[in-house]
Amino acid sequence: MRGAFCVGRYLSLGYSILMDNTSAQRKLAQQLAEVRACTLCAKDLPLGPKPIFQLGASAKILIAGQAPGRITHAIGHPFDDPSGDRLRSWMGIDRATFYDETKIAIVPMGFCYPGTGKSGDLPPRPECALTWRKKLLGLLSDIQLTLVIGQYAIDWHMPHSDARSLTENVADWRNAWPTQLAMPHPSPRNNLWLKRNAWFETDVLPALRQRVRMLVE
Repeated sequence: MRGAFCVGRYLSLGYSILMDNTSAQRKLAQQLAEVRACTLCAKDLPLGPKPIFQLGASAKILIAGQAPGRITHAIGHPFDDPSGDRLRSWMGIDRATFYDETKIAIVPMGFCYPGTGKSGDLPPRPECALTWRKKLLGLLSDIQLTLVIGQYAIDWHMPHSDARSLTENVADWRNAWPTQLAMPHPSPRNNLWLKRNAWFETDVLPALRQRVRMLVE
C-alpha cells in the first residue's frame, strides 16, 4: 500500500508540473498574440502596424534593440538585414542559432517600423515600452545576458547610464558584465564609430563571443 501511495504521489506531482507548464505556455501564447495584434500606433506608422520580435520562455540571451527598419518590416524577421549579419558576426553565431527562440529573445524598444526622418529612422514609438515591455520581459525568467543596443535601449535597461554618451557606456562595458552589455547599433551607418573605437572589436567582442557560446551550447 505504501508503494502504491508513493507512486500515486509522484504521478500527482508530475501531473501538477505538466499542468503548470501547460498554463505557462498558454499564457505565453496569449500574450504574444495580443502584442502581434497591437494597433495602438496605427495612425502614426507610415507602413502600418507590424510588430516584429522573437520570444521563447527558455531563452537565455535577450537582444534589446531599437525598432525594425524598413527592410526588416518588409521581410518580417528581426535583424534579417546587413545589421543582423554584423550582429551575428559580433556574437559568433549562425542564423539558425540566432533565430532559435528557445535560446535567443529579440525584443526591441519599438516593435514596428517608425518611419524615416532627416538623419535616419525615427525613434521607437514610446507606446510599445509603456504598454508591453514589462509584460513580455516578465515571461523571460532565465535571461543571463542582455545585449542593450543603442541609446534608447540603454536609457530603458540601464537608467543609471543616462547621463553618459553611447561611447562612454560601451567603453564601461565591464561595469555590468556578464549580465548586460551596452553596444552600438550594428548598422553600416556606424562604420565610422567602429573605425574610431577599434577597442570594441579587440576587447569587447572576444568576451561577448565566449559568453554567447557558453549560453547557447
